[in-house]
Amino acid sequence: MEPAAHQEPGPVGSGGTGGIAGLSLPARIVVAIAVAVVTVAVAVHLAMVFLQTAPSNTVSKQHAETIDAYVLPEFERNWKLFAPNPLQQNIAVHARAKVAKDGGTETTGWVNLTAMDGRAIRGNPAPSHTQQNELRRGWEFFLNYHDSKGAPIGMRGDLSERYLKRIVMHRFGAELNGGSVERIQVRSATTPVEAPPWSEERIDTKTTYRTMPWWQVTSADLPGGGK
Repeated sequence: MEPAAHQEPGPVGSGGTGGIAGLSLPARIVVAIAVAVVTVAVAVHLAMVFLQTAPSNTVSKQHAETIDAYVLPEFERNWKLFAPNPLQQNIAVHARAKVAKDGGTETTGWVNLTAMDGRAIRGNPAPSHTQQNELRRGWEFFLNYHDSKGAPIGMRGDLSERYLKRIVMHRFGAELNGGSVERIQVRSATTPVEAPPWSEERIDTKTTYRTMPWWQVTSADLPGGGK
């Protein structure tokens, strides 16, 4: 009798075959479909973000509404490819409130919310993303979807207004100066950056203000109120 031929054992649990080849036909079809879906999703996402940040072109103009609907606000980028434009103004966001107390209403002074973030960031080796960007990006988002009179433009106008109100109320809280906050008002203070000493350019560094209408505060505007 001849000895049996020696066989190398296959991978445990693979029936002698490893990898995708060891899967059944239906399983291989499912894996292939999943890979294709993920690849298409990644390609679409990269294309949308690229078109939103790239210089204006025929494709981005023709499909601007679709691109904005996908990108904003979660994937928005605050820079443009190939043509960076450094900020030439310092913009601070201020807020004040009408507070109900002692049977009447008191109006607080303006509070510089941007300065609050600045104090938290200055000297901090690892400032939070919220301290650096929440208020600044919230104000930019608001301006992009409001007209010169502060009226909201479309659905994103309403969304940006609610978002900004929640940022302010997170800083103020429901109770302020011994009373309940009933209404809030927001304004921006824009100061042009002074020209460097070696430049002959003359810049007026006077601060200008843009003030929004008073907004009524609801429970949804308070921290945790949307839950």
